[in-house]
Amino acid sequence: MKNKIVIDGKSLTLESVMQVARHGALVELSNASVEKVNRARKYVDELVDSKKVVYGITTGFGKFSDVVISKDETKGLQRNLIISHACGVGKPFDEEIVRAIMLLRVNNLSKGHSGVRIETISTLIAMLNKGVHPIIPEKGSLGASGDLAPLAHMVLVMIGLGEALYKGERMSGAKAMKAADIDPIELTSKEGLALINGTQVMTAVGCVTAYEAVQLLKLSDISAALTMEALNGITDAFDPRLHAVRPHPGQIKTAENVLKLLKESTRTTRQGEIRVQDAYTIRCIPQVHGASKDAIQYILDRIQIEINAVTDNPILFPEDDVAFSGGNFHGQPMALPFDFMGIALSEVANISERRIERLVNPQLSNLPAFLTPHGGLHSGFMIAQYAAAALVSENKILAHPASVDSIPSSANQEDHVSMGTIAARKAKEILFNAQNVIAIEMLCAAQAIDFAESGKLGKGTEVAYKIIRSKVDKLNEDRVMHLDFEKIYDIIKDNQLLSEVEKAIGELAH
Repeated sequence: MKNKIVIDGKSLTLESVMQVARHGALVELSNASVEKVNRARKYVDELVDSKKVVYGITTGFGKFSDVVISKDETKGLQRNLIISHACGVGKPFDEEIVRAIMLLRVNNLSKGHSGVRIETISTLIAMLNKGVHPIIPEKGSLGASGDLAPLAHMVLVMIGLGEALYKGERMSGAKAMKAADIDPIELTSKEGLALINGTQVMTAVGCVTAYEAVQLLKLSDISAALTMEALNGITDAFDPRLHAVRPHPGQIKTAENVLKLLKESTRTTRQGEIRVQDAYTIRCIPQVHGASKDAIQYILDRIQIEINAVTDNPILFPEDDVAFSGGNFHGQPMALPFDFMGIALSEVANISERRIERLVNPQLSNLPAFLTPHGGLHSGFMIAQYAAAALVSENKILAHPASVDSIPSSANQEDHVSMGTIAARKAKEILFNAQNVIAIEMLCAAQAIDFAESGKLGKGTEVAYKIIRSKVDKLNEDRVMHLDFEKIYDIIKDNQLLSEVEKAIGELAH
């Protein structure tokens, strides 16, 4: 039986977002939220009936905010808003991203500050629970006034237009809604604006990326520990006393993780046994990985705030008889963290690629050149390092912050925008590249371990090594390595490798 997530506008967590987005958990609105939504809706109706001038309720949008709209025109205004704003470009978001978008929109509306009808929220919930997933193009949002274009594509399906995926088939929105036995809605005053004016697209992409980033940071500690096994890494640099005098949390956690993974290893060394110190890519693993951990924790904190925030406009306070036209839709509070996430993940891949170089370059180790027993006739892992270097180089370009840019829109009414959705999408692409670099390091480290002198692996590294070898055999003769990469990427992506390691040694810190 599927899990159920009760939406109340204040208790959503990243884990529950992923339960709905990735694992199909069902969604239900709390009784308290129903009351708040109905109260706010009553207030909207009162504003319309009294002909009070309130942005987006009795006026046009953006530069047209000075155009007053009559009560008879409100439904047409909202429908036209959705149709005109559905200007997305590019390939569609993955279904799990779309589900996260829908969930976050429901949570935003459930707080009772937006003024939509309960029927409108119920329609969105029904689509989530029955698997009607709108086709939402990835590109076209400036990140203020929120994610207008992509969210408009979500709403198209709600009103029986657009396209959707239903049970794996792409079809018209009307057909998908009919197949799922959901009646399309007719939007009324405030509803179109409430559905598209917010940061849910950038935040949904950021949620999925941050969730996998936490896993990747643990996996990067595992891949680094495997490399230390192959290169007889010196463990003194991970001594807790060393990190206690520079107590950055991520640095301390990383050092603990590596020692935990290497516990009982006979392949690692102490300073002075073989050499006095290791190169930075080994010796400074706690400092580099740890800085990225601290960055991701900061981003997780921002996400936790945003997924339970009200981000549309105007925002209603029925109990105070006031509707504020403000700027909570502006994506800057998330644009900066998502740019930071891209930088943090880029550095994880950066140091990993340098460890790969130490494994394949015979001038930097006692291992065979490019980890092949038949150098010359066979190239071994030569181009594996090329591929990692290409991914790292691409990440350096992608890590340029999107949030430092702004292009005015709506006739300069919306004259500073966040580009937060671009920041989130870039971070997701950097994550993909980093996952593949870590996969390549794991393969190289496993190969190097096979060449190294015999000895016992650590409690955690032994589990990781065995899982890698259960998927990919030692490379004795050249083969299509792309297929090997994919196998290791898959067990990174589906959390199989990390899960098995943590079962053996306990949860790694993040």
